[in-house]
Amino acid sequence: MTGKGTMLLGRYNNSIDSKNRVIVPAKLRELLGERCILTIGIENCLCIYSKENFEELAEKMAMIPDSALKARRFVRAVLSNASNCEFDKQGRINVPPHLIKWAKIDKELVTMGMGKRIEIWAKEVWDDEEAASMGTMEEMAESLREFGF
Repeated sequence: MTGKGTMLLGRYNNSIDSKNRVIVPAKLRELLGERCILTIGIENCLCIYSKENFEELAEKMAMIPDSALKARRFVRAVLSNASNCEFDKQGRINVPPHLIKWAKIDKELVTMGMGKRIEIWAKEVWDDEEAASMGTMEEMAESLREFGF
């Protein structure tokens, strides 16, 4: 399970089947344990967390004051769209229809490890995001200074 020193890394191309099941790549799945949490992410992707990492995230979210409207809406969106998932024998999880709609998923996917979470993108949406991002790597790297990089 993802904890200190354990990183979810890598990029994989896969797909969703006709029964809304997605195979989580074995290298990522083995770090999650038997269960995981699936929810919406930013920029129309889906995020998968280990139970422990999601609980940590939810605890941080619980500390946000109710008076912070935008933050409250974000917390509501993440928590209300969260789904407990269990892997089947083939390493698949079921993706609820409302999450498929949110992520604009048709068939082809890009799944990537992002440290403490996994992101699942519709391939077309990811291709657009990647094209927009790669053209500005220098600008993005520069923006990290405010975070101590």
